[in-house]
Amino acid sequence: QILYLKPPWSLANLLKCYKKHWMAVFGYVVPRSLLSTIECLSKHLYEDKPLDSSTIHILLQESKNLLHAFSCRSDYNGVLPRAYAEVTKLCETFGEVRAAMSEQDLSEDIMVLSENAACEKMEATLPNLQSTEEKELHPSFHVTQENRHQEIWSVLEGVWNTMNLYSVELFQNLDPSAVTMTAKASFEEAFLGLQKLLAAVKEIHEGIGR
Repeated sequence: QILYLKPPWSLANLLKCYKKHWMAVFGYVVPRSLLSTIECLSKHLYEDKPLDSSTIHILLQESKNLLHAFSCRSDYNGVLPRAYAEVTKLCETFGEVRAAMSEQDLSEDIMVLSENAACEKMEATLPNLQSTEEKELHPSFHVTQENRHQEIWSVLEGVWNTMNLYSVELFQNLDPSAVTMTAKASFEEAFLGLQKLLAAVKEIHEGIGR
């Protein structure tokens, strides 16, 4: 009688009901911190733009977390174990696809680097008519690669440190025994920060791929 949206539910309506009744109902059944999972699913599943592989991976993991949390309460006549098994199967299949794509990208990168090294070797050899079997790369090549590695490492380290700071703040403000408006605002701020970090990591990943 007091439901926000009446059944039958679509997935979109179900997620809206979760968020509407989270504090009064679902927060007493599963950990309240899982509200971030509901918000993540609600945000990304109904965006107009297509999902990238990183987001799909996150959505599958969040779905598993949610199903596992509710399975601790009941198996709901066997529905939850079947759903969990299907999502797990999707995760495994998706992982295999991503691994295959990564291997292909790596092979292409190795081929490009090999071609570049061969060109540099020929350019250095032809003017001098040298007949040596091996030729080292130009020193500037190693310097450029080293600077690039340091730059990538610095960015990743910055993301990691920021992620740790947000995580500490997140868990400090998610104490179920002291849920206040201030804590809710802090949680939302931290969640938005994590979303920004996700976008930054995505850009870094695409940059490394290029």
